[in-house]
Amino acid sequence: MTALDLLLPPTCAGCDRPGAACCATCLDEFGPPTRIQVPGVGPPVWALTAYRGAARELVLAFKERGARALAAWFGAVVAAALVGVAPRPWTLVPAPSRRSAARERGGDHMLRIARAVQIAEVAQVLALAPGVSDSVGLGAGERRRNLEGRVEVHGRPPPGTTVLLDDVITTGATASACVRALRQAGVRTHAVVVLTSARPAPPG
Repeated sequence: MTALDLLLPPTCAGCDRPGAACCATCLDEFGPPTRIQVPGVGPPVWALTAYRGAARELVLAFKERGARALAAWFGAVVAAALVGVAPRPWTLVPAPSRRSAARERGGDHMLRIARAVQIAEVAQVLALAPGVSDSVGLGAGERRRNLEGRVEVHGRPPPGTTVLLDDVITTGATASACVRALRQAGVRTHAVVVLTSARPAPPG
């Protein structure tokens, strides 16, 4: 603990409860992985929770508000999820960010989470070509066209179970474009793991 922590004790980014960057209650929002149906994405897609409430606040705090301490927490929940979705050894391929967004955030946020998953290798082989726009506010078709032909593969992941890692899945355009780019480079994606899903819940 630093002197700054004593003066300004950390609070949970999900609910503002004092004591830690993420309290146990909010961490419990991320349960066992649930397989979700995402049209256009070939490999199984697994989400740890819905993109709402405390989970949404935690993702936004980490991604947009500089709460870097959450990387360790997210790394722990992803590590627990991997055991249930694919055989080891795992290689995590973080979904890429736009270069300008990564600069504004002080680095690639998904790469930071992947590196916090201490039981997996990390292969930063995906990048977005210039010309990709911010996807916020875009519809499904617009998101697909925005990424079409603009996910680049640099190098190859090491042998093992390749898992694409992302923070939120909405239409599936990013996951689909990443999986397609990897396949064209001769790499099979065995699973997609996302922290949260913004897709509508299935009826029932």
